[in-house]
Amino acid sequence: MLHRLVFSLFLLYFAPAWADQTDPELDALFTNLQRATNDREIRLTEYRIWEIWLSHADSQVEILMQIGIERMNTEAYDDALLIFSQLINRYPNYAEAWNKRATLYYLAGDYVASIRDIEATLQLEPRHFGALSGLGLVYLQQGELTEARDAFAALLEVHPNSPNAKENLDLINEQLRLSVI
Repeated sequence: MLHRLVFSLFLLYFAPAWADQTDPELDALFTNLQRATNDREIRLTEYRIWEIWLSHADSQVEILMQIGIERMNTEAYDDALLIFSQLINRYPNYAEAWNKRATLYYLAGDYVASIRDIEATLQLEPRHFGALSGLGLVYLQQGELTEARDAFAALLEVHPNSPNAKENLDLINEQLRLSVI
């Protein structure tokens, strides 16, 4: 398996550049996400957006992304970090690589690095509801309630039907209200 990983990383240096978040289909999907009220339609739209964000013109990049996600999910953080960092180095405009590395840093407890990579993700794709949610969660972990509130509010502007964002925002507003009393 290690040989496959090394070979795949080697191939990154010879592949054409392409960025997921530039897909023209995204504008219509985000419009639909704003207008949808049916849960099934909302979930299908979310799914298609994630599918586009994860996609890449080079199938080796997609394979590496899946391996990186698998490594992250099995807590093989060093392997995942190597993969996501190589993807970012080769494709700095690939927003989902930044987002996945931000998630990895969050899971590892490196909140400063997570915020840095979330900001890079949002520079490339300001509508990245996953990154906005992650930003809110990082700030919650740090006890930065005002920043967390702002992140979840921004998330709801992009994805008004995000149940987690609504719940977190309500919780934060209640905590902020109680801290004033």
